[in-house]
Amino acid sequence: MMLKIGVPSKGRLMEKTFDWFNARGIAMRQTGAEREYSGAVEGIEGVELVLLSAGEIPRELAAGRIHLGVTGSDLVRDKLADWQTQVAELAHLGFGHADLIIAVPACWIDVDTLDDLDAAAAAFRAAHGFRLRIATKYHRLVREFLTAQGVADYQLVDSQGATEGTVKNGTAEAIADITSSGETLRANHLKILSDALVHSSQAVLFASRRAEWGEAAGTLAQLVQKLDVAEPEFTRS
Repeated sequence: MMLKIGVPSKGRLMEKTFDWFNARGIAMRQTGAEREYSGAVEGIEGVELVLLSAGEIPRELAAGRIHLGVTGSDLVRDKLADWQTQVAELAHLGFGHADLIIAVPACWIDVDTLDDLDAAAAAFRAAHGFRLRIATKYHRLVREFLTAQGVADYQLVDSQGATEGTVKNGTAEAIADITSSGETLRANHLKILSDALVHSSQAVLFASRRAEWGEAAGTLAQLVQKLDVAEPEFTRS
């Protein structure tokens, strides 16, 4: 049985993941045409590289179709309910840093905290007859965060495109999105609430609790030794 490891299929996440493994003696590379999404692994036997979008990797880990996967910690937490029961973190890789935050129009001079947002949301509903809309791709993470913070008078609207533009376009009053520098937010006249850091994300190497490990567990034992990370106990049973 081959140990299958899912890696982002393009861009800086793929390049940085390849660099991380290569620095530890495991050479990964893309093979075939640029859009073919096939790859090879050298430096260890019994490992198959599976190139996927970063957003697909949590689903494939949860389904047990791959044993290991590299993706953002935000994606795992948002896409998988009770994620700790489905996957385990093996290593934080130190790249792909970004913060999931909540931002509002910069002209809302009296709204700087979540308490302010809660009050503004109640006033908005009273004035307009519907709940304040927050555009996001990260429904689970944002809903759980706002519930824990006691913010209730809002609705999440799905955004799969340029989330920062939804306020200007009139399809939302606030946003919850990933940012690294904040430049795009400022360009769209948005400001981050001072206490609204939902999650600090980075690339993480995850192991699937749902995969059939079998002979792949022996390969994992060799791999984690090369990578200098701890072997998860559940793969040994």
